[in-house]
Amino acid sequence: MRRVLGVDPGTARMGYAVVHQSGERLQLLTCGALETASSLPLQDRLALLYDGLKDLVDAWHPTELAIEDLFFNRNVRSALSVGQARGVALLLAAHRGLTVSSYTPLQVKEAVTGFGRARKEQIQEMVRVLLDLTYVPQPDDAADAAALAVCHLNSAAGREAIRQLTRDAR
Repeated sequence: MRRVLGVDPGTARMGYAVVHQSGERLQLLTCGALETASSLPLQDRLALLYDGLKDLVDAWHPTELAIEDLFFNRNVRSALSVGQARGVALLLAAHRGLTVSSYTPLQVKEAVTGFGRARKEQIQEMVRVLLDLTYVPQPDDAADAAALAVCHLNSAAGREAIRQLTRDAR
């Protein structure tokens, strides 16, 4: 059994999802977004995100964190903001002893849909199917966080299969 906290970092809205794996079955335990007001000073916004993540970890007891790699696009200000929120999640993981794995958007798309150029709607629909949900997690940030958790669990299964094959070959 494994329990993963997926985090889609951002200072205005940080998506989260806790996914539990038992055997082959994946179950979404909770998802949503931590939101902060732009009128607050940055340090207060980061503290609110930290406290929100801490509450999630206390409530759901994940042992692993799957988080999106920092992706630089044209908007440097946005990238810095995401980096600060990502740092909050990494700090919490360090304080709580969670193992951390980072994934690029391409890795998430490939792990969830099998196609690296999948559209957001395709990823969301596959998250719905893989987690056996009747709805797509909302807001989009929550669906992205769930996709990160699914990516991590699928990647871990692949790594374990390779380890087993290597052991069997000896």
